[in-house]
Amino acid sequence: MNNYSQTLRVIKIFPGTTVDGPGLRTSIYFAGCEHRCRYCHNPESWDMNAGESMSIASIIEEIVANKFNVTFSGGDPLYQNIENLTLLAKEIHRLNKTIWLYTGFTIEEIKDNEKYKDLLKEIDVIVDGPFMIDKRNIDILFRGSTNQRILKKNKEGSWELYEEYNK
Repeated sequence: MNNYSQTLRVIKIFPGTTVDGPGLRTSIYFAGCEHRCRYCHNPESWDMNAGESMSIASIIEEIVANKFNVTFSGGDPLYQNIENLTLLAKEIHRLNKTIWLYTGFTIEEIKDNEKYKDLLKEIDVIVDGPFMIDKRNIDILFRGSTNQRILKKNKEGSWELYEEYNK
């Protein structure tokens, strides 16, 4: 493993969670979010300086110890240093783990943005869109409101609805 000293702002790492994607996952809750969704379940994550600064190497150590696939959540991971987040994602893929990304942005807002191009190559599934209280639904998988979509990358590298989870 590379000894990455670059850092990301992490509120908490949850090993073995089942709510942020299928199976047992290691969920990394990153600090910072400017979406400020009304009735957000995690408003303490909005602060860009919440949590602690963690090196990519120390985050990878926890992922290796937990042995699960990974979810990036928060806050919104896309408010992190994208180059550092991309390095972390590349290292996670080298470990043969999948990555789910939760973001308040829609895929339309991020897929053609050059800033996210390299990161998106490393993401397997995106849960996109802000939480909307008027569209809240506790019966849907891995989302809080029906406007949010679960998207997977197809073989061509384009994003499509992950039908299995968008019922």
